[in-house]
Amino acid sequence: MNWKSFLLGLGIGIVSGYATKEIISAKSYVSSEKALASAKAAFKELGPISGSWIHMKTEPYEKEHLSFTVYKGGVSRNINGQMEQYEFVADARTGSIIDAYRI
Repeated sequence: MNWKSFLLGLGIGIVSGYATKEIISAKSYVSSEKALASAKAAFKELGPISGSWIHMKTEPYEKEHLSFTVYKGGVSRNINGQMEQYEFVADARTGSIIDAYRI
């Protein structure tokens, strides 16, 4: 066996494996549970939360002429005996919150 051929094949295999991983990860979404956990962590910085929910399916969303694929969900908080509810929009690719508003 020729060492040059072996190393060339190994190099090509490593490069193609890395390229395939990058292509697959660029087209995949984070799980809805991970997006919800990210949103809950952000809302917990403002105080305790009492409940949360998220839609499991992605949907298109447009904000300021930018298009996203998103998960939509909500968080409930009990502040001074008053129930506050918020809805949020999380980017399906990164899990980061794009928009949040009080209901």
